[in-house]
Amino acid sequence: MIEIFSVSNQKGGVGKTTTTVNLATALAALRKKVLVVDLDPQGNATVSLGQQRRQGGPNSYTVLTGRYKASESVVQTAIPCLYILPASQELLGVDIELADVEKPQFFLKKAIQDLTDFDYIFIDCPPAVGLLTMNALVASTSVIIPVQCEYLALEGVADLIKTIERVKKNFNPTLKIDGIVMTMFDGRSRLSRSVDNDVRSFFKDLVYDTIIPRNVRIPEAPSHGKPVMLYDFKSTGAQSYIRLAGEILRRQKGVKNG
Repeated sequence: MIEIFSVSNQKGGVGKTTTTVNLATALAALRKKVLVVDLDPQGNATVSLGQQRRQGGPNSYTVLTGRYKASESVVQTAIPCLYILPASQELLGVDIELADVEKPQFFLKKAIQDLTDFDYIFIDCPPAVGLLTMNALVASTSVIIPVQCEYLALEGVADLIKTIERVKKNFNPTLKIDGIVMTMFDGRSRLSRSVDNDVRSFFKDLVYDTIIPRNVRIPEAPSHGKPVMLYDFKSTGAQSYIRLAGEILRRQKGVKNG
């Protein structure tokens, strides 16, 4: 069975795309066949993997709206075993275009049914709980929630979890939260430490042990069209995502850390 992860948080700037791209890269390095579906109109995951945002041709928008098959639209990246379904700015109009269509929440789930030869699919969601994010959650088996170590982080996560519960109740009863990953952590900052402690106290085992630190290599990497793991493998950011990928694999197998 393909494991389909939505990487989601309605707050922007929390590390969704970075988490999507680097987890996908880490699993591809283990020779797993991995697809990134870029559902964010900004197309940052597409650019981060060295591809161009696509207008008018095969892309996540034209697949979502049924103009192209998903199997004909995925593109292999320069990284072996890693593929992407590129984004398009046309995604900006999806909420309006599909609003009056019957069961618009199921379009992505139906569209990717022909993608049967992948081990993992990661969906990079936009920073909003609109129709695109709803489609991602309905199509997914699990959700990964990146949370920046900043003020009001708990509030954003609580809102997203309410959305996930609504999706479970109405559209996708098997959907689960795989985990919450703390991002942009600065060990010298009292606020970072406090937010990390608060999130762990509230959500307990849902929070991954691995913490993603603030590391200059992480925001530098996309400008070179590379995941941070390829841009600077030895950086603390890259090594953290490698550890996170290992932790996710252990959770999939039901093995606890330690």
